[in-house]
Amino acid sequence: MNRDATRRIDVGGVAVGGGAAVTVQSMCNTKTQDAQATLAQMRALRAAGCDIIRVAVPNEDAAAALPAIMAQAPMPVVADIHFDHRLAIAAAEAGVSAVRINPGNIGSRDRVRAVADACRERGIPIRIGVNTGSLEKRLLEKYGGPTAEALVESAGDEIEALRAVGFEDIALSVKASDVPLTVAAYRLAAERFDCPLHVGVTEAGTSYGGLVNSAVGIGTLLMEGIGDTIRVSLTADPAEEVKAGLAILRACGLRKGGVRFVSCPTCGRTRIDLIGLAKRVEQAVSGLDRDITVAVMGCEVNGPGEAREADYGIAGGPGFGSLFVKGQVVKTKVPEDRLLGELMALIQST
Repeated sequence: MNRDATRRIDVGGVAVGGGAAVTVQSMCNTKTQDAQATLAQMRALRAAGCDIIRVAVPNEDAAAALPAIMAQAPMPVVADIHFDHRLAIAAAEAGVSAVRINPGNIGSRDRVRAVADACRERGIPIRIGVNTGSLEKRLLEKYGGPTAEALVESAGDEIEALRAVGFEDIALSVKASDVPLTVAAYRLAAERFDCPLHVGVTEAGTSYGGLVNSAVGIGTLLMEGIGDTIRVSLTADPAEEVKAGLAILRACGLRKGGVRFVSCPTCGRTRIDLIGLAKRVEQAVSGLDRDITVAVMGCEVNGPGEAREADYGIAGGPGFGSLFVKGQVVKTKVPEDRLLGELMALIQST
């Protein structure tokens, strides 16, 4: 994987692109004009591991709340703007960390220039957000519908609109709800542009389906070295987006730290409530601020041997289990109802 090919931009002190660590983004679902509710959600998302947060700015009331939000924001804030270039200028004046626009829907070149000037003066990058729902009619007719080529051509037009007014501090996204289309579009974009890429599957779905779609789409691209910042778009609590994004980065080997949880599948050898135990252990260790791997294995076959790289783990037996540390059994015949407590005590004591 090589992410050095993209240019680096600065989003409120967080580096994006040019080989910088891949960051996780989410978006507040509060009304931005309610500054206190928005800040409360930002703090919760920051605690969950979010690196960059986006807020909707659909009207003047939302824009008016931005100075108060920026005064206390716990992480860089991206203002999401559509149609009204004046809102983008107001967001820049409020000190946001980046602006997300689609130059094609904010009007004339003079308006694009006004937004670009406001951002340039303050060192604020602009993300161009292209998706299948925003494709121009002429491109839909040219390509016979939303295609990867149509998305990338639209992105090229939008990039050129900013570069024509002298603005270069650009990030790009080319999203679709269809996973293969998303992957194809980002591959083309990575070949054609040097902008850092904001990767995600748009309108991915609910917690389960959306996570599957996002893991396949985002994970595929990240493993190919494509993507500088990600957002998992779920019809769910934004905290679930952050949790999923971090899990995807860890699965791709791009984020260290935190607890890695592994468990074996069930089979006829299992003689404990493996599913229930695994769920309880995963929940218990998820909040630990430790860089460790914890394993829950169903029997001696998949016990310390297959999970020898785990720092801590459980291997099940007939109504009881063994505890192991780095592949070595340290306690045997622990009753099933005491396994979780004994495991947590072991983790906390070492």
